[in-house]
Amino acid sequence: MASSTIPDEGSIPAVGVAGAVPAGRSKEPAVRLVGLVKRYGDVAAVAGVDLEIADGEFFSMLGPSGSGKTTTLRMIAGFEIPTSGRVELHGQDVGSLPPYDRDVNTVFQDYALFPHMTVGDNVGYGLMVRKVPRDERRRRVVDALAMVRLEGYSDRRPSQLSGGQRQRVALARALVNRPRVLLLDEPLGALDLKLRQEMQIELKSIQKEVGITFIYVTHDQEEALTMSDRLAVFHGGRIEQVGTPADVYERPRTAFVAGFVGASNLLRGAAAETVLGRPGTFTIRPEKIRLAGVEDAVGADEGTALGRIEEVVYLGSDTRYLVTLDAGASLVVTRQNLDTSSMDALALQGTPVRLVWKRQHVYAVDETHQPA
Repeated sequence: MASSTIPDEGSIPAVGVAGAVPAGRSKEPAVRLVGLVKRYGDVAAVAGVDLEIADGEFFSMLGPSGSGKTTTLRMIAGFEIPTSGRVELHGQDVGSLPPYDRDVNTVFQDYALFPHMTVGDNVGYGLMVRKVPRDERRRRVVDALAMVRLEGYSDRRPSQLSGGQRQRVALARALVNRPRVLLLDEPLGALDLKLRQEMQIELKSIQKEVGITFIYVTHDQEEALTMSDRLAVFHGGRIEQVGTPADVYERPRTAFVAGFVGASNLLRGAAAETVLGRPGTFTIRPEKIRLAGVEDAVGADEGTALGRIEEVVYLGSDTRYLVTLDAGASLVVTRQNLDTSSMDALALQGTPVRLVWKRQHVYAVDETHQPA
């Protein structure tokens, strides 16, 4: 069941086109997965994935642990053999090809740099194994280090680098082989929060410059929303939704997507019928709801519900309010602290309020697991 607004989904302008091919890129998908299944005994780690990833796209596979995203990535790389289904790279079925014969490279969370080698030797190691001539190898190493903003670091050892710099060396080592598709398996997971946020922007910038397809696996929704052209949300070995970050965040198809990609409220059962006038399950983001006085007027395009603030959590830049509705459900509201101090926010606990939202920000979602 596709998401719908109340009352009119057509009133929402489209945000991007899922599957649009970037200008100047091949119309043949960089990666096509057809009916992909991977079983370990009776357990289906991947339970039927169909997906196309455009040439030159930054595409993320997002989901919790055990959702099938890493296993899918490993089948693209050739480290795992599908139980059934097909993996195509630029139109070629690569099911019979070993990893080293596929035009892909992989960057892992564990960078696996050789500690006894210099940065330059680490980056050029794969070229040396392939017997690339020394002069060409040296030139390509210099170019790869320039791509990741590490000019002049060739003679350093990994132990002399920060975590972010080691991550860039691992990236340069993958890029130096000039793959058409780069696979990244949670490569920022070992970094602290501030550095991880900086590297998100850096990775996206590098991908734009080199122009190759990046397929990025993560359980971190902020990473996926920050970097991706499109993303797929995995759950239980299947894909629940594919789309641009705005599509997936603003218009979740299922209750799982609504809850996993950002914070969301669910209205269901009798509360949904009382507040919204329709049966079913509906979602609305906490930041889309505003607090108003009980007697405040409501616009014709707005929905509303009366309630009481039961809990206030001051978070610095914004405040989170838990509101129990007269209709029996609870909704979370977040409000940016433009003029509100912690004392002002906390003083609202126990206050009767009217919650108000634009009708276009409420979406019907599937409760059941639905593949995209």
